[in-house]
Amino acid sequence: MLEEKVAVVTGASRGIGRAIAQKFASLGAFVVINYNGSKERAEEVKREIEAEGGKGAIYQCDVSDYGKCETFIKDVVNEYGRIDILVNNAGVTQDGLLMKMTEEAFDQVIATNLKGAFNTVRFASRQMVKQRSGRIINMSSVVGVTGNAGQANYAASKAGIIGLTKAAARELASRKVTVNAIAPGFIETDMTSVLSEKVREASVAQIPLGSFGKPEQVAAAAAFLASEDGGYITGQVLHVDGGMVM
Repeated sequence: MLEEKVAVVTGASRGIGRAIAQKFASLGAFVVINYNGSKERAEEVKREIEAEGGKGAIYQCDVSDYGKCETFIKDVVNEYGRIDILVNNAGVTQDGLLMKMTEEAFDQVIATNLKGAFNTVRFASRQMVKQRSGRIINMSSVVGVTGNAGQANYAASKAGIIGLTKAAARELASRKVTVNAIAPGFIETDMTSVLSEKVREASVAQIPLGSFGKPEQVAAAAAFLASEDGGYITGQVLHVDGGMVM
């Protein structure tokens, strides 16, 4: 399904990014596993992929850094000759009420979640345009659509991802490069594992399907958008949220 494709997945050392990297590798893609903080976790993902017969490599890069992103993407192209798929999954949270939120907390979340996606799209799209083919998948969030108290910075970054996706989709469509977003709801990851039981119960009550999703379900959606079957879809937001914003 993704044989011979080179796929870059940012923030691939854990959670949804890890599941996407593993899914792509299982479908035949060579996966570039990007991480920022934990080399150990990234190496573990690579080992898991190789144990299942897949192929991958790890690359450290803080996606919020424009210059480092340029070097990162150039290094990937120089080493493997192409980039067929880019998944912008790297993200951070710095939750807090708007009236108490520091400038640093706002800037850090925007820099990683939104500017980081711009940085990688900026450089990877040039290679995709040359190839006249490519798939870009940006990870938004249900809160980028609905908003969420205590997450003004995160919601703004994820809403921005949707705008970036639609603008990029219009710019790149003539070169056969598709750009879509996935907006997960509550997914069982490190981020949600720290929620109290009371908060979890309140969250589940908002989900028509009555449960949190799994990273593998988001990965399956990403795999579809990255495949030939998803080739006539661009500029869209695919909600993987159990019906939260239907």
